[in-house]
Amino acid sequence: MRVLITGVTGFVGSHLAEFLLEKEIEVYGTQRWRSKMDNIDHLKNRIKMYECDLRDATSVRQVLSEVRPDRIFHLAAQSFVPMSWKAPSETMGTNTIGQINLLEAIRELGLNTRVQIAGSSEEYGLVYPEELPIVETNPLRPLSPYAVSKVAQDLLGFQYARSYKMHIVRTRAFNHTGPRRGEVFATSSFAKQIALIEAELQEPVIYTGDLSTRRDFTDVRDVIRGYWMALEEGDPGEVYNLCSGRDVAIRDVLEIYLEHTDRRITVKVDPQRLRPSDVLLLRGDCSKFRKKVGWQITIPLEKTLEDLLNYWRNKIKPAAVPVA
Repeated sequence: MRVLITGVTGFVGSHLAEFLLEKEIEVYGTQRWRSKMDNIDHLKNRIKMYECDLRDATSVRQVLSEVRPDRIFHLAAQSFVPMSWKAPSETMGTNTIGQINLLEAIRELGLNTRVQIAGSSEEYGLVYPEELPIVETNPLRPLSPYAVSKVAQDLLGFQYARSYKMHIVRTRAFNHTGPRRGEVFATSSFAKQIALIEAELQEPVIYTGDLSTRRDFTDVRDVIRGYWMALEEGDPGEVYNLCSGRDVAIRDVLEIYLEHTDRRITVKVDPQRLRPSDVLLLRGDCSKFRKKVGWQITIPLEKTLEDLLNYWRNKIKPAAVPVA
């Protein structure tokens, strides 16, 4: 089997590549010229890489013509919600046009390729209390440019599956984290700041955004296993939630971290980390997916956060001179 992962150098893509390589599957990946390779540095000799900007239709077609993949996991995206407020056009172009180019190349080349579209719980956006837990049929009320772009990707996947009989499965993963998570995301930002404080490279203060929002967290290693199961056993055109079914306040996530360090740390809200509008509560229901493929959560949140904290501890070296 030949599998192409768009965005293989990213957080989720690197974990998915590891998972597939363990199954002795041929893994191919796309990267842009400015992509950071740190996440897959340990895999670089086992993955065939292609430089490809998904916004360039010609580039996409050339890669697919050469690889002719049996499976595509479409993970490449501008995925940082706050950045989408600063660069809405860039976010829409990267996420929406990139996917159109991918699907058009598959169609024009006549490839019999299964495609997974990585959607997001952010698509649900404004959710009313009586609508919890969120099921796949809940209205989509996106509250950020990023969320709007993911709705577009999601519905394009549905449209191509219906219009062209392509084997496309859509997933809406709720918040997922774990080792190698980008430092701009809250769970990783907290972990990195604690590691910096322990290494005496930062004053004993953690800077945060809004701590009152509540999210449904899943370990990335469970999520990528779910992506594989969705593409192998899910129905074409369908959409599936991937989540834990449990919502946790960001404040409680931070408290779990603080229990794993012996440092006395002050918490301060940084106004620059606040968003123009935010989703206050996300709690999903994955019973549809669980019933279809038997997927289950195997890694508790506390273990996920501990692994992420240790990831940053291993990356950060203590200062030669302590911070005053």
